[in-house]
Amino acid sequence: MDLGLKDKTVVVTGGGSNIGRGIVLAFAAEGSNIVNAEIDVAQGQKVVDQANSIGGKAVLIKTDVTDWDSVQAMVKQTLDTFGKIDILVNNAGGTPFNRPFVEKPREEWDKEINLNYWGVINCIRAVVDHMMGRSYGKIVNVASGSGQSGLGAINCAVYGGAKGGVIALARALAWEFGRYGINVNNVCPGWIVPATPDDVGDNSFWKQWGYETFTPDVLKKAMRYWPIQRLGRPEDIAYSVLFLASDRASFLTGQSLSVSGGFAMW
Repeated sequence: MDLGLKDKTVVVTGGGSNIGRGIVLAFAAEGSNIVNAEIDVAQGQKVVDQANSIGGKAVLIKTDVTDWDSVQAMVKQTLDTFGKIDILVNNAGGTPFNRPFVEKPREEWDKEINLNYWGVINCIRAVVDHMMGRSYGKIVNVASGSGQSGLGAINCAVYGGAKGGVIALARALAWEFGRYGINVNNVCPGWIVPATPDDVGDNSFWKQWGYETFTPDVLKKAMRYWPIQRLGRPEDIAYSVLFLASDRASFLTGQSLSVSGGFAMW
């Protein structure tokens, strides 16, 4: 199926590692124009180079999604480079560490809310005037199963709350933006594991604490409780994002697609 994404311009936040990397490379394979809006310059440029080698037209713009000025500058540079923004993929997110709510220091809560919720608000607000002016736009948020299931938010309650906020935000904005030809949807990953450590940068939670916490034994035990008993990979999320970003999904908005091997069913 031709998704019609060739020459579409897409902004992917946090496109340097794991899920974001998979999304950037999937759009590149479709021949899209891609901005990797990434704070990790070294890892982000590595993915941009890979994207360009497989047929995409990708550039890196260093971006801190929690900083309004940084986001506005990224959007301006994107428009100066490609002349339009068709698609925004709000992928940047994560948590400094998994621990019980009562053991979390305040600074970790602040980071989780700023990155996972305010980052999405900043990026949507920065692109939506342009999309409304063109009467066209696709916004896809990478939320999380942690925002859908209490079990999925064990030891990351504030992170899960922020992702749940993204899901609710998308529903509200779908109502506001639909009349302007803008679709707003969410993809909610389950456990998505990098194929290799080379696929993530030093800023990724996988490098910081994920590999130590989610050991092969832990992952193997978890899979026993999923209907589809295999690990999720970045391409599983990327294919869903591509569909929601395409005109094939033009009658879908305000939806949250769980890509979790059946861990969450809605």
